[in-house]
Amino acid sequence: MNKEMFRKISDSKVLVLDGATGTELTRNGMPAGVSPEAWVLENPLVLQKIQRSYVDAGSDAVYSCTFGGNRIKLKEFGLDDRTAEINSTLARISRDAVGDRALVFGDIAPTGLFIEPFGELPFEEAVAIFAEQAHALRDGGVDGIVIETMMDLQEARAALIGVKEMCNLPVMVSMTFGTDGRTLNGTDPLSALITLQTLGADAVGCNCSTGPQDMAQVIAAMKPYATVPLLAKPNAGMPKLVDGVTKFDMSPETFGNHAPLLVESGAAILGGCCGTAPSYIYELTKAVSSLKPVIPVSRGTSAVCSYKETHCLGYDVPMTVFGGKINPTGNSSLQSSLSKGDTSIVRRMAQQQSRKGASVIDINVNSHDVDEKTMMRAAVLATVKACGKPVAVDTVSADAASKALRVFPGRSILNSVCAKKGLMEQMCAIASRYGAMIVIMPIDDNGVPESVDDAIKIIDKIVQCAETYGIYQNDCIVDCLVLTAAAGPEAHKRTMELIKWCKTNRSIATLCGISNVSYKLDTRYWLDSTFLCMAAGHGLTAAFIDVDDVHTVNTAFALDALSGRDLRFGRYISRFAQKTESGNSGINGPRTSAEAVFDAVVTGDEEGIKSAIEKALNNGIAPKTLVDDSLIPAINQVGEKFDKKEYFLPQLITCADTMRKGFTVLQPFLNAGSDGTVTKKDAKVVLATVQGDIHDIGKNIVALMLNNYNFEVIDLGKDVSAEDIVIAAKKYHADIIGLSALMTTTMIEMKKVIELAKHEGLTQVRFMIGGAVVDQHYADEIGADGYASDAIGAVRLAQRLSEDHHE
Repeated sequence: MNKEMFRKISDSKVLVLDGATGTELTRNGMPAGVSPEAWVLENPLVLQKIQRSYVDAGSDAVYSCTFGGNRIKLKEFGLDDRTAEINSTLARISRDAVGDRALVFGDIAPTGLFIEPFGELPFEEAVAIFAEQAHALRDGGVDGIVIETMMDLQEARAALIGVKEMCNLPVMVSMTFGTDGRTLNGTDPLSALITLQTLGADAVGCNCSTGPQDMAQVIAAMKPYATVPLLAKPNAGMPKLVDGVTKFDMSPETFGNHAPLLVESGAAILGGCCGTAPSYIYELTKAVSSLKPVIPVSRGTSAVCSYKETHCLGYDVPMTVFGGKINPTGNSSLQSSLSKGDTSIVRRMAQQQSRKGASVIDINVNSHDVDEKTMMRAAVLATVKACGKPVAVDTVSADAASKALRVFPGRSILNSVCAKKGLMEQMCAIASRYGAMIVIMPIDDNGVPESVDDAIKIIDKIVQCAETYGIYQNDCIVDCLVLTAAAGPEAHKRTMELIKWCKTNRSIATLCGISNVSYKLDTRYWLDSTFLCMAAGHGLTAAFIDVDDVHTVNTAFALDALSGRDLRFGRYISRFAQKTESGNSGINGPRTSAEAVFDAVVTGDEEGIKSAIEKALNNGIAPKTLVDDSLIPAINQVGEKFDKKEYFLPQLITCADTMRKGFTVLQPFLNAGSDGTVTKKDAKVVLATVQGDIHDIGKNIVALMLNNYNFEVIDLGKDVSAEDIVIAAKKYHADIIGLSALMTTTMIEMKKVIELAKHEGLTQVRFMIGGAVVDQHYADEIGADGYASDAIGAVRLAQRLSEDHHE
C-alpha cells in the first residue's frame, strides 16, 4: 500500500484498528515475563485466532506482534541476533491470519532507553535500530508501519526517520499522553503533531495511558492544526484488581459509546489499547459505522516548536522574538569556546535569552577556526538541554544544516534560503527532509536587491522552488533586510514596503533584525523600539531583538497587547508580574560561589557544576554547608518547578545528574569528615521492577532522585521475583521497599511481594508502589503504604515513610 492509497482509505471512512493484542495473548496462555515475540513464534495459531477475532469484530487493520521487536528489547531475552528474522516472520504470521480481509501494520515501539540529548543512546544508533526493524517488517509483507506508545518525542522522531529512510510505506505515529495532556517527557499534543506531521508522518495521534474521554481532549487540541489524519487508541478505562485478576473498569458498550466523541474531536482512525478485547472493537465499529471522518484541509501551519512548546507565527498571534546572541562574530569568548568544541557558553547564552523573552534561539557557529558541521549539531543539542526553546539553524552550509535539523527534537527553522543557484535547491531539499520552516533571504547571485520590486521577484522565485519540495508559503518567513538608518532614510522605507507587501499580497510571515537599523548610531534603543513599532504597524510577525535591550523587548510585549495579538493581555501581564527568582545564573549581577553551585543544579549545568563546587571550596565554604545550603535547596526548587509543570522529565533528569556529579566532587571530603561531620543516609530503600516486567525507566529515575535526597538505594533492577526482593530487604535491613510495574499483567506481583514480606516477618518495612497502571486505590487494596505518580512524589513519600518508621 502506498501513501496515497492510505490517505484515500482514511478520508473515505473511519478506519478501525485492532485492540489489546497483548492482553488477549495473556488470556490465551502466554505467561508473564516471556518475550511475546518469541512466544508467538512458538504459538502462531494463538495470535492468528486473536487477530481474526478482531477482524470479525470490525477491525480494518491489525498490528503485527512486534511491539518489543527492536534490537534493544530483544537483547533482554538474548534474541537480538535474530531481530530481522523475528520481525519478518511475525509480519508474515499476521499477514497469513487476515489475508486480504484487513491491513497489517508493522508495530514499532520504544527501546526503553532515553535518547540524546537527554539520554545515553546516540540518536543515529536509535535511527539505525528502528530502520533495521522497519526493513524486516517490510520484507514480511506489511501494508504500513505504526510507531506507537512513544513517550519521548525524540525517540518518535528517530523511529520515523529510520522508517522513512528504509521504505516508502505509510507511517502512523502515536504518542502516549497522561491525564495532564503531556507525555512523560513533557511534550504537549500540538508540539507532537507539528513535529511529526512536518517530518513526514502519514497519521498522528495517541494511544494507551488514558481512556476515551481524556484522549478526546488530546485529539481536539490537535484537530485545528492537523494536515494528516488523527489516530486514537484509548484504554478500556483504568485497570482494577478483582479477585486477583486485572480488569478494566469500562464495559465494551461504554467504550463504544465514547467513539462518536473521538470522531467529533477529530479522530479519523480508531482502535483500542490496554483491556480492549474484540468485544470492545465490535461496539466501537457499530458506533462509528455511519460516521464520516474528519478530513484535514490545512496545507501546513506557520509554527515552530521544541519538544515542549509551540510558537505560531502570524498576524493575529503574538510577535515571535528571535534571540540572536549565539554568533561568534564579534564575540571572541564564544569563538574561542566553539573552536575548542566547548558548548558551555552556548548553553549559558541560550538560558539567558530564554529568560529575557526570546521565543526562538537562533544559532550561528560559523567562524574560520570552527568545525561548523560538528559544532552546529552540538550547539543545537546544548540549547535543547539548556532551555527547551525552538531553534533557528543559522547557516549557509548544507552539511551543517542537515546535521543540526536532523537531531533537533521539534520543528526548527532553517535560516536561511537565498536564490543563489544550486544552493537554493539544496537548502530547500534539506528543510523538506526534516520538516523545517525556512527563512527566505531575498538575495541572489547579484547580491542584495536595490528595489522592492527586485526583492519580490527573488521571494517569488524561492517560494516556487520551495513548493516543489513540499514547502508551502505558511512554512516560510521572509527576511525583510533591515539596513542601518545611517545609510539614508530610504533604506528603512523599503523594508516597510516589503513587510506590507508580504502581508497584503502573500499573507506570508515576515522577520526583521531590529537592531540593524541603529547600527553605528547612538542611544540605539529609542531607534530600535520606534522602528519595531513601525514594522509591527505594517504587519511584521517576527523580529530579532537584542534581549538585553529591555526597552525594545517590553515594547514588543506592549505592541502585542494593544494590537489584540495578546488575548486579554495574558503575556503582557505575565511578563511584568514575574518576580526575580534566585538561580538566575548571574543575569541580575554576580553570584556568590555558593549561589553558583545552587544555580548549576537548578539549570542543569552538568559542565559547570565541578568548577562551581571547586571554587566554593577554595573560597572556604565547608562541604557539608554546600550540601545543606546549595545542593539540597537547589534540587528542592527543581522539584517545585516539576510540580508546577515548569520543568518536565528531561529537566528533572539533567538537574538530578548535575547534582549527582556535584556529590561526586564533594564525596571524598564528606567521607573523610574534613569539616568534622560524617554524612549519614536517611534510610535504606530496596527498589525493583516486579517479576515479569522489563520496564525500568521510571524506577531508574526514582533511584536517581532518592540517591540525591540522601537515601541509600539498593536497586535490584527489573523482572525481579518476590523471593529475591524479600531476600534483599532482609540482607540490607531495608526501611522501605519500592515496587514498580508498567503492565497490567504484572501489577499483581506487587501484592505477592507485600504478602511474602509480611509472612517473612518484615512487619516494620514500609512499601511504596508506582507505575502507569497503578494508583493510590490499588496501593490501599494490596496493603502498600503509599503510591507515587512520579519521581518527585516518590521522594516525598519516602521521606514521609522514613519519618514514620523512625518515630
